[in-house]
Amino acid sequence: MDELQIKKDKLENIINELDSVVVAFSGGVDSALLLAVAAKNHNIKTIGITVKSISYAGHELKDAEDIVHILGVEHAYLEVDQLGIPEFAGNGPERCYYCKKAIFEELKKFAKQNGYAYVVDGSNIDDIGDYRPGARALEELGIRSPLKEAGLDKKEIRKLSQEMGLFTADKPSYACLASRIPYGEEISEEKLRRIEKAENYLRGLGFTNVRVRSHGSLARIEVAPEQINLFNMGEKRQMISKKMKEYGFIYVAIDLDGFRQGSMNAEIKK
Repeated sequence: MDELQIKKDKLENIINELDSVVVAFSGGVDSALLLAVAAKNHNIKTIGITVKSISYAGHELKDAEDIVHILGVEHAYLEVDQLGIPEFAGNGPERCYYCKKAIFEELKKFAKQNGYAYVVDGSNIDDIGDYRPGARALEELGIRSPLKEAGLDKKEIRKLSQEMGLFTADKPSYACLASRIPYGEEISEEKLRRIEKAENYLRGLGFTNVRVRSHGSLARIEVAPEQINLFNMGEKRQMISKKMKEYGFIYVAIDLDGFRQGSMNAEIKK
């Protein structure tokens, strides 16, 4: 038996021990696999809860709806006013801690009111090395992370997703829109909507792993390193610059290092 099969069996055993479960379901790679494994066991009362908030991109919502339709699993939405969380809007280094705490407190409240014994999330072992204060909030609230418990990393999660026929297997990683704004710069609805429009536009042009990092009036664009040269094709560079300025940015820059997950944490790690 290979290592991945051992981890898969461990994941299924962890899930199968849960009588009833609320899956925090964003529609991303990790939570999609988690929900699919839970849904496969019909003896487990399972529901996927998608949190709708100001930092949750609209295109992610569509993917979430498509997945629950395919899986035939119960699904519900939970609305959270992130800008009503002072520590989120203030955007200090602990922003994610306060946001995750508020969100998962609501998920736990839903679980208790509706007869679910556990709340689980899609964290995996690749999340351990990055700066993730939100992980502390999950631990404090007793949230289970079965993918992490099974020792699965992102590459393995994608492989298992492919085996299960999930279209998320090849889906680019994503993070909340607030992660595009430097710590210390206040978060507003206007900034988040501008970032979302800019990223949607770039994805529409064929760019993948897109991040538009918002540094005040500057848009720092990250795309997959192999796609950086696409900015020089025809009039695309000028066209993109014009569109970013229409969205409200004054300056537009292309990050020569390309997409890097958690690049906004670079200053914290110095």
